[in-house]
Amino acid sequence: MNMHTQPVGEMIRAWRQRRRMSQLAFACEAEISARHLSFLETGRSRPSRDMLLHLAERLDMPYRERNALMLAAGFAPVYSETGLDNPDAAAARRAVDLVLAAHEPFPAIAVDRYWTLVAGNAALPIFLGGIPDDLLQPPVNVLRLSLHPQGLGQRIENIGEWCAHVFERLQRQIELTNDETLSALLAELKQFPGAAAAQSGFDAEFGGLIMPLKLRTDAGTLSFFTATTVFGTAVDITFSELVIETFMPGDEFTARTVRAMMAQA
Repeated sequence: MNMHTQPVGEMIRAWRQRRRMSQLAFACEAEISARHLSFLETGRSRPSRDMLLHLAERLDMPYRERNALMLAAGFAPVYSETGLDNPDAAAARRAVDLVLAAHEPFPAIAVDRYWTLVAGNAALPIFLGGIPDDLLQPPVNVLRLSLHPQGLGQRIENIGEWCAHVFERLQRQIELTNDETLSALLAELKQFPGAAAAQSGFDAEFGGLIMPLKLRTDAGTLSFFTATTVFGTAVDITFSELVIETFMPGDEFTARTVRAMMAQA
């Protein structure tokens, strides 16, 4: 069922339950009476615009879903959604490109909420060698590309661990957003050959705290770990959903080899 077609009270209740909070616990969190919350959820009381924004903030709802909540209650959307190619977004897009370029000579990418590649820096081709052109035609989903048997999946040495890492991360995102498209993507990825080897537990070289990506290349096995950057002050839907993934060298061999590869590029 599409969340956007639900009455506003049902949407509030659904998001509360998704956050695993009882009615009483959420009422305390939102600093309202349990009776008032019950009336809001059952439709006996009509929430004000300010009350909806307050509840959405306490529920940590994504901006996109906050807009849906406002529309369901008959109010105008609060958050803008500016396309990355919109002239009004030029300054913000330059900020994205600046972050990506600053991470060179190591790879970095920017992806949208569906893990579609938005931009990459000059080191991204390190990951793309030997991948068929048809898999690189836009739009490119980076999770699909990373696990596809003709994509990076054939070159990842620790494919079982990496699959488990991707599945867990995507599942957390689904729980946060309740996005059906992401659910379909997870189901698709679990059909790839490497998924059968998915296993829990991370490589011991980082103390079991960080998942390395170990990639076979002509120069040897490169080991990376990732760091994620989001724009925490973004009030636009598109930029609030944008994620920058930077790949850090996991050992001295990787750092030295990547620097040499980029110097020759």
